[in-house]
Amino acid sequence: MRKIPTNSAKPSPRRTELPLDLAGPHVTQGAASQQRLYQALCHAIVGGIVKPGEPLPPSRTLAKQTGFRRNAVTTAYERLIADGFAVATVGSGTFVAARIPAQASAPRKAKIAIEPPQHSALSLGCTHIDERALQRFRAFAGRRLRAFGPEHLHYGDPRGNRELRAAISDHLLSTRGLRCDPDQIMLASGTLHALRIVLSAILRAGDQVWCEDPGYPAARRAIEHCGYRPVSVPVDASGMIVGKGRMSAPAARAAYVTPSHQFPLGVQMSMPRRLELLDWAKDADAFVFEDDYDSEFRYDGAPLLSLAGIDHLRRVIYMGTFAKSLFPGLRIGYCALPEQLIGPVTAARAALDRFPGTLLEGAVADMLNSGAFAANLRKARKLYREARDILASTLAAASEGELTVPVPSQGLHLVARLAPATDPRIAAEAKAAACVGGWLLAETYHRARPLPGFVLGFSGHPVPQLVASAEQLAKATLAALRGSRSTPAKPRRPLRIATG
Repeated sequence: MRKIPTNSAKPSPRRTELPLDLAGPHVTQGAASQQRLYQALCHAIVGGIVKPGEPLPPSRTLAKQTGFRRNAVTTAYERLIADGFAVATVGSGTFVAARIPAQASAPRKAKIAIEPPQHSALSLGCTHIDERALQRFRAFAGRRLRAFGPEHLHYGDPRGNRELRAAISDHLLSTRGLRCDPDQIMLASGTLHALRIVLSAILRAGDQVWCEDPGYPAARRAIEHCGYRPVSVPVDASGMIVGKGRMSAPAARAAYVTPSHQFPLGVQMSMPRRLELLDWAKDADAFVFEDDYDSEFRYDGAPLLSLAGIDHLRRVIYMGTFAKSLFPGLRIGYCALPEQLIGPVTAARAALDRFPGTLLEGAVADMLNSGAFAANLRKARKLYREARDILASTLAAASEGELTVPVPSQGLHLVARLAPATDPRIAAEAKAAACVGGWLLAETYHRARPLPGFVLGFSGHPVPQLVASAEQLAKATLAALRGSRSTPAKPRRPLRIATG
């Protein structure tokens, strides 16, 4: 009988010991054992100590080698898999992924200023979902699909699924002190979508809207694109300077603010300033849009009371999103409306896109009602706090003190600032040379004099990538500063930066 040829290549033997550096700067000393082990494993993978496709030691073997408990090894492996550094094969074990996430510190073939991909380290808006939470979400989504009902076969409520709206109402009461009826909640594909819908219901073309300066460029662009006139209002350590808004645009019909964690500076609007803003809204018969985009991620102290909670939803439209608390791919956000706006906003929604998608709303409601959402938040907060601390310390140390990096008490980004007198071109040159994600701080200014620095995301990125990117950016900043100090001064041209 003729033999059938077989592949003679033998699989790589499974390691019995893995060289791990558990004491280097890439490891957060004092962190939980699973966190330190994860960081050391990432460092070994990114550094090429273990190659793509190579098997990792069995959890029992690695636990014996490191002295960690086996469940710590299992948790570290699960996070490697979730972050794309490893894959698991039933019956075979855990292997290094064939393609690992892009390394921010990888050498570049040419020094060309290219807009970095949005998923690169230090980019804003990235998230992490715990493997257990992801399993729960898959189960909830599968159950909802198997129970496919008539609600998916006709056009629904323009505000969205009532079950999810009720769950959001309960969530806002328990976490933000905001009491509202499910009828006051409208689902949207995100905060910008909600902003556009509500603006179309309450404003006329050409109406003025106060916007923070510096502020969130995408919101400003959305307001302008809809035919309204954004008015830049300066921000100080207490938030939007309401008096400046009254002077420059007393007849404005709305204001867009981020009072709990101002974007990008991170300041909290003081209580006197909040009350002043609400007084203006009442006097001007205007409305305030409160974008509470990252309130779930507060690391020090209790969450701040929302502006809408103080106002009891009389003049404030509250906007939130699951893009950061779960993941952006859901495309589910929401707003809480004053009672007098329910009718006009519902009619506007019906005219614009009828109603939101229905397939995943039930699964998100299950996440909220089952406690899986809160459990994922607790784990994500711990990861993001760790990432925040190591990014801030790495930037400060690697830049030799040239970057001032206040550690934010809330949110998913931080601001690294150069000395105020520094030419903003220095930051632009450094960011282009480092080829990292994030924004220039100057990109968030419209009329106010921009401060030099960077707006950098720390959520959803593996710690080794954060460290490598931070070191790359700090080195590029030092090089740009040294180059500017050794070059004779030339007449300065105005810095042109595209903003919303």
